[in-house]
Parts: sequence; C-alpha cells; structure tokens
Amino acid sequence: MTVTGILGPEADLEQLSRRGRRVRDFLGRALRRKDGVVGVAILAVFAVLAIAPELFVGQLETVVSATGKALDPPSLQHLFGTDETGRDMLNLTIHGARISMAIGLMATLITIVIGTLVGILSGYAGGVLDNVLMRISDFFLVLPTIVLALILAPIILDIIGPQAEFLGIRATLLVIVVVIGLTSWATTARVIRSQVLSVKERMFVDRARVIGSSSLRIMWRHILPNVMNLIVAQAVLTFATAVFTETTLAFIGLGDPSAPSWGELLNSAQSSGAPGLGAWWYIAPPAVAVVLVVLSFTLVGNALDDLLNPKSGARR
Repeated sequence: MTVTGILGPEADLEQLSRRGRRVRDFLGRALRRKDGVVGVAILAVFAVLAIAPELFVGQLETVVSATGKALDPPSLQHLFGTDETGRDMLNLTIHGARISMAIGLMATLITIVIGTLVGILSGYAGGVLDNVLMRISDFFLVLPTIVLALILAPIILDIIGPQAEFLGIRATLLVIVVVIGLTSWATTARVIRSQVLSVKERMFVDRARVIGSSSLRIMWRHILPNVMNLIVAQAVLTFATAVFTETTLAFIGLGDPSAPSWGELLNSAQSSGAPGLGAWWYIAPPAVAVVLVVLSFTLVGNALDDLLNPKSGARR
C-alpha cells in the first residue's frame, strides 16, 4: 500500500472532524442568539399546526358542519369564538396556517430561484447583461408590490383559467403565489449580485478560468456554494414577506373564499361587519397568527444573517 493510500482515510477523518467542529461551533453560536431560538420555537409550533391541523382541531369546518351560533364570543366550547356562519375560529385559524404557510413557501421558492439566477448571472457576467438585468430589477423594486399584484392577478387568472389546479391548489391561490414570486425577486437578486461581485474576484475562481472551466461550471461549482449562506438567510426573510403579502392580497379580495387563509379570514371579518359589531375574536386570531409568523421569520432571518455573514452584524 502506498503512502497516499495510508494517509487517505486519515485525511478523510480529519476533514470530517473539521466539519464536525464547524457544525458544533455554529450550533453553539446559534443557541446564544436568543432571538433566533425564540423565532425557531414559534415557527416549529406553526409548522406542526400547518402539517397536521386535523390532529388538533379535526376537519375544516364548513357552513354545513358549523358547530356554533353566529358570532358567538369565546367560550369553553369555542375558545376563539365563532364567525358569522357559526364556524369555530380556532378550527379556521389552525387550518389557515396550512394555506398561508404553503402559499408563503411556494412564493418564496419562486422568488429565491429567480433572484438567485438573476443575481449570479448579472454579477458574474457584468457588462451589458448586468446593466439590462439590474435595470429590470430596478423597475420591480420601484413599483409597489400591491399595485403590481392588482394588475397581474386578473391577467394571470384569465390566462390559466379560474378552474385550473396544480397539485390540488386552486387557480386563485396559484395567482397569489405567482404574483408574490414575480414581484419579490428583485431585492434577492440585488443582494446576491453584490456578493457575487466579490466572490468572482477571488483566486479560486481565477484558477478555474485558467484550467478552462466554462462560465456555467464556474457559476455552479464555485460561485453558488459561496453565496449559499446569503441565499438561506434571504429565503427566511423572504418567507416572512411572502406570508404578509399573501395576507394583504387575500384581505383586499384576491384570495380564494373556499380556502380560509389568514388573509381570507380577515377579509371575511371585514365583509361581515365584525369590527363594527365588536366581534374582536373574529379578527384577533388570524391577525395575531400573521404577526407571530412574520416576527419569528424576521428573528430567525436576522440571526442567520449575522451567523452566516458576520460582517452584516458588524455593519448593524
């Protein structure tokens, strides 16, 4: 056996040991970030509720299966009260977690994919392509998301058809997903581009060019891994924005009445006159849920940004 063959396993063990130390160091620093820990705890609760709401409140109540009277205040039978049709608000709020967070997740995926592709391509290519892509992103940054959503939503709904479905998701919800994704990628692209401009000047990228690696391979094998920490932190913050945007769009009437997301519940509360009737219990549960989820994602995102990119913490 050669010396290399002997040293190979030892080198692998040493590499694994270094990775283990880095993971332990990261976890130790993460646990010292109380804001991040609180955010993760809140998100864990909502994630469990979103994955299996039936385990906690049973099947989604409908007008036919409603168990209470119209706008009953909180009681032992209905802890969060009821809506204008007698449906239990605790039931609706917990089932709404699945819809709101699913929409937020899908919209975040669209946002991050588009933003990452544009940011890496723009930052690495430079020149005319960089100018064109950044002017397009500037356009989306300047336009208010809600205004653009009001314009795009009916157009997209007309294109795909109101009865269309994808993976069991109705067209009206798909419209919200697409609108959020198309109107939110510009910030991500800008942030990632700024990091790519720094990474592409490093020596290992120059070496890859010298040995003849293609631009596509360099972006995939060298640029992308070195901006992944930024992508993760940006994805968490984008999720918070997506949930809030979904709530806003559903509240102004772009949601699906058959899918009780938190924004749709708030829209129903307004339509039924709950604020004027003093039925605060109709408004409070979905509103508090939105605030908690957005706050927790923001806390986790800020903690990740500081942990994965210490310079950002120093700037703040």
